[in-house]
This record gives sequence, C-alpha cells and structure tokens, in this order.
Amino acid sequence: MAQHHTTSLRLRLRYRFDHLVSGGTTALIGWLALVCLAVVVPASVVLVWSDRAAPATLSGRITAVWVSVGQTLKIGGAVGSPLHVLASVSLALVALLFVSTLVSLITTGINRRIMSLRLGHSTVLETRHTVVLGWSDQIFPVIGELVAANANQRRSAVAVLAPRDKVWMEDEISTRVGDSGRTRIICRNGSTTDPTGLCRVSPRTAKSVLVLPPTGDGADAHVVKTLLALDAAVPGPGQGEAVVVAAVRDSRNHVTARLAAGPAGHVLCVDDIVARLLVQTARQPGLSLVYSELLDFEGDEFYPVAAAGLVGRTFGEALLSFATSSAVGLLHDDGSVTLNPDPWAVLGPADRIIVISRDDDTAVRSDVAPHVDEEAIVTAGPRTARVERLLLLGWNRRAPLVIEQLDQYVSPGTTLDVVALGAYAATRGSRAATAARSRLEVSFHEGDTTDPLTLAKLDVPSYDSVIVLGETGTGTGAGAETETGAETGAGASDARVADLAPAPDPEARADDRTLVTLLHLRAIGDAAQRELALTTEMSADGNRLLAPARDGADFIVSGRLISLLMTQISESPYLAAVFEELFRAEGHEFHLKPAADYVRAGSEVSFATAVESARRRGECAVGYRLRARSTTGPDYGVVVNPDKRRRVRFSEEDWLIVLAES
Repeated sequence: MAQHHTTSLRLRLRYRFDHLVSGGTTALIGWLALVCLAVVVPASVVLVWSDRAAPATLSGRITAVWVSVGQTLKIGGAVGSPLHVLASVSLALVALLFVSTLVSLITTGINRRIMSLRLGHSTVLETRHTVVLGWSDQIFPVIGELVAANANQRRSAVAVLAPRDKVWMEDEISTRVGDSGRTRIICRNGSTTDPTGLCRVSPRTAKSVLVLPPTGDGADAHVVKTLLALDAAVPGPGQGEAVVVAAVRDSRNHVTARLAAGPAGHVLCVDDIVARLLVQTARQPGLSLVYSELLDFEGDEFYPVAAAGLVGRTFGEALLSFATSSAVGLLHDDGSVTLNPDPWAVLGPADRIIVISRDDDTAVRSDVAPHVDEEAIVTAGPRTARVERLLLLGWNRRAPLVIEQLDQYVSPGTTLDVVALGAYAATRGSRAATAARSRLEVSFHEGDTTDPLTLAKLDVPSYDSVIVLGETGTGTGAGAETETGAETGAGASDARVADLAPAPDPEARADDRTLVTLLHLRAIGDAAQRELALTTEMSADGNRLLAPARDGADFIVSGRLISLLMTQISESPYLAAVFEELFRAEGHEFHLKPAADYVRAGSEVSFATAVESARRRGECAVGYRLRARSTTGPDYGVVVNPDKRRRVRFSEEDWLIVLAES
C-alpha cells in the first residue's frame, strides 16, 4: 500500500512538472528564478550568520546576504542607493543575457558543424586517392584489397560515397575489413547519381574511380546513371586522368555501360566473366584456386618490368631469365598486350615484360638456364579428345552463356544434362539455350535441385563434371530474373529452405538454395565413396565458408571475383587487356595439364626444366598443383611462381599450370 502511495505521488509530481514545462519559455525562466532564489537566499543566510567575521548589526548582515546572492547569481550584488543597485542589477542581467546568447550561438554552430561532419556532407580534399562509388557486399573485398595494395605506401586514402549514414558505413568497414594500416578510409553520404554529391569525394583529383553495382533490381541502370553523373561532375580538361572501372551484371547492358564510361573507362560484365570461369574450372578442377592466388594482392600478381638487358633477345630466353618471377607476356609501347607470345618473338626497346611476381621489386634478372635438366624433359604427344558427360544443376541468366561457352571447349559428342525448375521455360524463351551447337548435345529436365529424390534419380557420380548454378528464377531468357516461388512450382523447395533466413536479394536467396543442393550432393558422394568433380557458383563469399564441400573445392564467387578484378585494374589499367584475353574462349588462358607430359614422373627436377619443356610447346609454365596436397590448406597443393631453382618430384597425378592457347 505504501508503495502505491509513493508511486502515485511521483506520478502527480511528474504531471505537475510536465504542466510547468508546457507553459513556455517565460514560465520556465520564472520558475527557474524562483527555484534558484529558494536555494541561494537560505544558503547565503546560513553562510553570513555562520561567519565569525560577519557584521554585528542586522542591516549589515542583510547587506552581506544581498552581496552573496548577487555574486552567486552573477547580478553584481552592489550596495548603495536603490537607483545604484537597480542600475547595477540591470547591467548584470544585460551582460548575462549577452553572454548566454553568445554561448548558445557558438554551441549551435559547433553542433551544426559536427552534425554536418557526421552526416558526411563535407568535401574530401585528397589527391591521388581511390574513389569507391556505391554500396554492396563487394565493397569489403574491394577495400581490403586496396589496403593490401597500399601497404607499402606512406600515405594513401580511399573515399567511399554512398547513400548511407557516414558513421554506419565507417563502423561496417571497420568491422568487416579490420585494420586499414596506412590507408585512411573516408566515408561520405550522398547519391552517386548526383553530380553535386560526387564532388564530395573529389573524383577530379583521384587516381581511380570504382563504380560498384548495387544489389537488387535495376543495378545496371544505376551503374550507367552513376557513370553519366561522373562525366558531368568532371567535365573539361583532365577528366581522363582517373582510371574509371565499373561492373554490370547483365551482358545485354555491357555496351551501354561502356558508352557511358567513355573510351578511357573499363567496364566488366559479371555474367560473361563468371560463365567463362565456370566453364574453364569445370573442365580443369583447381583452376579457381589459381585465379584466386593471382587476383588478390596478398600473393603473387602481374607486374610489368623493363626489358633492360634483354632487348634484341627472344621472349623464350626471357622465360629463363628470372629465378623468382614468371614471364607470361609483353606490354607494348602503345598499351597493347600480348600474352604467351611466340618464343622466338624479339623484345623491342619499348617493350615491357609482364611477369607474375611477389612484388614489383622481386623481378630480378637471374639466368636459370643452367638448371635445366635435358634428360628429364619428355615429349608427349597430344592427348586424344575425350567425350564427356556433364551435369548442370540450376538455372539463371548466366546458364545460356555457360552452355554457349561449353560448346566451344568440349569434344564433339559431349552431352550436357540440365536440371532446373525452369528448364522447359528456358528452352522456350532463350535463344542461347536452343541455339544449334556443333559439339555439345544438351538435354533439359524439369526438377528441383534441392530435392534429394530428384538428385538421387540422376546418378550424379556417373558424370565427369557437375556445375551448380545459383538458381534465382525459372527464367524465360538470358535476362530473366524471376524469383522462384509458388507461381513457379517451387512449393516444396521453399519449405525446405525456409529455415535458412530468406533474403530479399534474389542472388542471396540463390545462395541459400545452393547450400541445400551442396548438402545433398555431399551425401551422395559419401554414399558412393567417390569425390564428385563439383564447380559451384555463389554470390557472397560469406556463404562459401558455410558450403558443405571438401577442402579445396572449386567455387566461383561472383561478388569477390569481380571485386578483385576491379581493384587490380584500378591499380594497373593495362590488366584490363590481360583479363580480357584470359577470360576469352579463343584467347590464351591458364590450363592445368598433366606434369608427366612435360617432365619425367618420379624424378626430382628443377622447375626451370618444366619451364623449358613448356617453352618448346609454345607455352608459359607458371606453377604446379600436387595431387597429394589437393585437400590440404591453405594452398591446396597449388604453387604459383615457384623459384625455378627449386627441385620438385612430380607424380603421374600432378599438374603443371601453363599459359597456353585455348
């Protein structure tokens, strides 16, 4: 009961206080003055009466109380005639009002400035910095790679512009990327399609600008608008100084984006690159690990080095002129690139040699020709083309591109079975899926790839290779992206993946379905006591870590792959031509070929011997993969750019990594 009374009293007091506050500024000032007087006057009386030196007379003590009150409340406390006291109090009140107003104005201005800074509306005053436009999960690997690339620089900066809260962006980057070392990360809030907002990150003085595709529908249109806004924000002379790198998802929007980027811009097409790498890796397991090693800044990467001392000599001689670097091509004076040139091509004075090396200062000349063991070199004839049985699980807009690429690689008579929810709709609506093919025979089957019964009927272990695509929709063509659901007959499938926290982004939802499919495929492989040759497409690198697959399995993570490519090109623009060649079916690309076709198996040989053997075939050997370590991290048996003096014992099951014509 007592508690009820206390609570009621508190509520009544709070109600009275709220009523006083609602009375306005005048009422608040009046009540504040009364409260102050109620505290200051009694306290001053106590001070005066308890002071042994206080005046003896009552009038003197009252005067002393007045002086104490005046000094405490900053209203003077002067004594004298009533007119003198009134004038003194008036001046004190005016001074108090002036000081209070001045402090209020200064405080408001400082707060406004602080809020402006927190909102990210100030202009970045940097030069030779990197600008990142847009926000998606790709931003974290991009910034991580930029930090790694700038680790040996004294001062570098990355400016991020996105329509997000500045403090939130900084917290996310700090959490996901970690320590940025010497690189300063600067975030600004603003629309990337507004030329005025773009000026906040100073693109005119930047060394490179990266345009990230956002998640969700309309991503490619947003990239095009951002490129147009960038052109409007940096008009006139000097607009071509910064390297502009962008990415679009749908191949149909590639040409439009390239027009918007201008002749100096570089636009990557996610669909084309992912489809080509999926096909290359499906036919050569382990190739995705090679590209991962070459594309991130933590391992070996591409560098152009001067051909000093090698001018007038052949490219074949250059292959054995670097002990700790691997020559793979030439960068000509006009900016063009030739990968795996003819071994007899003569190096000109303006040519630079493209090498794979640990760093730009590790490409040191060192003749390793004496380390070549002629007796260990073997001459193997061409292998007979083999007819294969391939399986494609899932369907999205990249599936027709995958089929088109497969037809250019496989031997005549190779069969491909496609199993997907929208398989029949795809064959009706996609010209690429129904186009005449010279080598590949394709059969379409309707089925839910997350259903274990569907997979059990396929006899998956009997296939030579299995490609798992992220199924974002039933699709009626190359560009269709309809999310699977009740209207597509997904019913039971949606119930099975309901526990996986569905995401609004179709690509994130596709990763959920892929995880379920991989879970069932692992069970099938375990039951058959056989290792399935799987190549899996995913959107987010975080989902790859959850994938139920063997260590060292091939994953093509589109988000991370494009992030790495964009970052590499932004730091070295000539790499755009290198990557275009590598991911083109009719160009030169990396292959995993049996090491026993190059050097004698079972014998310990120097890697220089393998390089020389590959040179005689018109190829560039850049590394190897050991079968015995293919499931052991962190490299899973892949060694890129080994010291050519290192001696290795290859078995019949090991592979040599070579750059050769398709």
